[in-house]
Amino acid sequence: MRITFRFRLIPFVAAAIAVAIGLSLAQWQTRRAVEKLAIEAQLQERQTAPAIQLGGLLQSSEGLEYRRILVKGEFLHDWPVYLDNRPHNGVAGFYLLMPFKIAASNLHVLVARGWIPRNPVDRTKLPAIVTPEGEIEIEGTARRSIGSVMQLGALDAPQAHAIVQNLDIASFAASSKLAMQPIFLEQLSDTHDGLVRDWPRPSGGVEKHRGYAFQWYALAAMAFIFFVVTGIRRGTK
Repeated sequence: MRITFRFRLIPFVAAAIAVAIGLSLAQWQTRRAVEKLAIEAQLQERQTAPAIQLGGLLQSSEGLEYRRILVKGEFLHDWPVYLDNRPHNGVAGFYLLMPFKIAASNLHVLVARGWIPRNPVDRTKLPAIVTPEGEIEIEGTARRSIGSVMQLGALDAPQAHAIVQNLDIASFAASSKLAMQPIFLEQLSDTHDGLVRDWPRPSGGVEKHRGYAFQWYALAAMAFIFFVVTGIRRGTK
């Protein structure tokens, strides 16, 4: 009995493509896990630091991200925006965003006030929202992005009271004609409005990325082993 290996071009090309795809996707998932570990370390460092008072001077979004922020001012009732496809505990809903005018300033900060459930029959039917009147002080966590969901086509210019898929500060400022700080503020303080403020951690999902990376590495290994095994021939002289 002797064992020989028969090289075949088409199976080799197919295996090489599968190995390349598997390794590429595995490395991407590994990098995402490393990035989220770095975010978690930065979160821990910045959220244990004393809260920063946000005033009328324009700030850097990078320097503020994940810091706890205190800000005095008042909500502008005329410009709520609702971010769609933001489920909470498996229930469909929206994030309510509203500009907050900073006291003694012409600057505003866009506050993610909280989560509200979506009407299961008519998604455009929005619940009545309680908004504090007058000047108050709120606390929140600074974020450069409020997160995004898949969207086909270009980002629409937001309008007051609109339901949108995604939102950035620049497009909101352009539509509202308001001078904005370059951050979102995920509200933490309770303003007795019934909104849910259980914000997802941006560093979540490290183990998920590691699990996906293992699966892609395993796929690459299986493709290589399959190519070798199917090329082996057994016979006698």
